[in-house]
Amino acid sequence: MAHRIVILGAGTGGTLIANRLRRRYGDAEASITVVDQDDVHVYQPGLLFVPFGLARPDDIVRSRRDQLHKGIAYVQNPIDRVDIEAQTVHLGDGTELGYDLLVVATGAALLPDETEGLTGPGWGEKVHTFYTLEGATALAQSLDAFDGGTLAVNVVDMPIKCPVAPLEFCFLADWFFTDRGIRDRVDITYVTPLDAAFTKPVAAERLGGMLQERGIELVTEFNTGEVDGEGGRLVSYDEREVPFDVAAVIPLHGGQPYVGRSPGLGDELDFVPTDPGTLQSAAAPNIFALGDATNVPASKAGSVTHFEGDVLEENIVRFLAGQDLDASYDGHANCFIETGFGKAMLIDFNYETEPLPGHFPTNVGMPLLKESRLNHLGKLMFQWFYWHALLPGRDIPGIGADMPRAGKQTS
Repeated sequence: MAHRIVILGAGTGGTLIANRLRRRYGDAEASITVVDQDDVHVYQPGLLFVPFGLARPDDIVRSRRDQLHKGIAYVQNPIDRVDIEAQTVHLGDGTELGYDLLVVATGAALLPDETEGLTGPGWGEKVHTFYTLEGATALAQSLDAFDGGTLAVNVVDMPIKCPVAPLEFCFLADWFFTDRGIRDRVDITYVTPLDAAFTKPVAAERLGGMLQERGIELVTEFNTGEVDGEGGRLVSYDEREVPFDVAAVIPLHGGQPYVGRSPGLGDELDFVPTDPGTLQSAAAPNIFALGDATNVPASKAGSVTHFEGDVLEENIVRFLAGQDLDASYDGHANCFIETGFGKAMLIDFNYETEPLPGHFPTNVGMPLLKESRLNHLGKLMFQWFYWHALLPGRDIPGIGADMPRAGKQTS
């Protein structure tokens, strides 16, 4: 009898694992069903470029269904809840899907309503987010009309998707206003709840220095309690204030609401408690999770989902065969950081290892912790790689799940 595999989410993680499993199993061995609420797949790294006219919304959106290999069933329907005991997914129209193995890959949800005032007066006019297609498009119009004043870039709280994106936004804004000849009339302020520019100390020191070099003010340990759109103020819980004329705000993130309606599936933030090595959920042995939906202590980034997919595919095969799981996922992540003026920096790290200088993936690869034109081109090329290699579930020669040691300077 064919294994019934149900995958919740048709974003990066859900799509790539569905396609990988389709290659591993024939129709007689497994039925694979993917569920999502719409048919709009957004290339999320591209959202960063939209506000600056470096990408068009139409260029970063495709059909979810079209990214799935032949033989994968696609169900377009909101998810109501998961009944772990009955091994059933309940959909918004009352449909029920039974499963033998479930993969949760529904990502993180933005929760702007959780911050006082954020979606009040000024939202979509002088207060924006570039973490959605609609928000990035509105912010592009706002920046085009901006002729001077203070631009505040505010992370409300961690964790967030792509932790380096707010920093990249600052660097691209510096480039954007310089090109327009008005940089001397613009103050850029980066406002973060962290005690430094980034979570990893080595990278934080380098990135903090780059902010300073570009005349971007860094405000740390700022826990945003209110966004006053009318008054143009960010207000922290300890009553500090940061003024703005335009604000790009990264809202609080949580898991998807259906997780909270599924007893035993999620934590208090609706993320799915997941073994960081095997990607098996704590909810039940036959439930696995990957990507931004999990609570694993890795960055919520596309590269993490890609590397997790290698290990998860193997573990699903092992689980369905009654074998021991592979606990080898090491938290590997790498991120291109756009630094403006046609350059970018690359960082590569895992659960235990800080970003280090050197090259990726080998001694003759792209430079790490260093701005270069090559890294910028690498980031631009990643969009092609995303649609044509990562989502289809292809193996990339020389780049595996484990963080490479070769090429890194360890002392």
